[in-house]
Amino acid sequence: MASEALTRDRVLDTAEEALRRFGPAKTTVVDVARALGVSHGTVYRHFASKAELRDAVLERWLSRMSPPLAAIAAEDSPATDRLRRWFITLITFKRDKARDDPDLFAAYALMAADARAVIIAHVTELNGHLGRILADGVERGEFAPGDPAETARGVWDATTWFHHPAHAAEWAAEPVADSFEPVWKLLLMGLAAR
Repeated sequence: MASEALTRDRVLDTAEEALRRFGPAKTTVVDVARALGVSHGTVYRHFASKAELRDAVLERWLSRMSPPLAAIAAEDSPATDRLRRWFITLITFKRDKARDDPDLFAAYALMAADARAVIIAHVTELNGHLGRILADGVERGEFAPGDPAETARGVWDATTWFHHPAHAAEWAAEPVADSFEPVWKLLLMGLAAR
């Protein structure tokens, strides 16, 4: 393959497959280059280091869940309904990935521990969605007044078990809606307008 035809997306696709196959500890830039039929120097023209390549794979993987969540956050509908659908969408996405692509999900979980900036940006984006929904809920009289950003962080932290990859092994025990329902009821009691 000529280096001119090698795109960033093609490198990321190949790196994702290598991570799925070998895991993050054993995947090297040389593995990715070999799979692409180019020299490792050619891959380095797109990514300055193995860490940058891994961060880009993780960032792209995480970004796949953002559009449907952003769409829910932007709707003009009751905030209570949007908040529940937002969480069910997030939880379902994570559980589906853990079940349907366990090797890549495991790689994602390992890489997330080393990619602090990527994870912070991702969590900040998702907390922004939550803050928007919560602010709308306050404005509509559905939720008690408060700082939407602070409340979003609290709601995010309260639901960690449902979306943090460290808990993936526990997720298969029961359906999303069943396991989330008790927590959802507690969240609503805490958020409800007085």
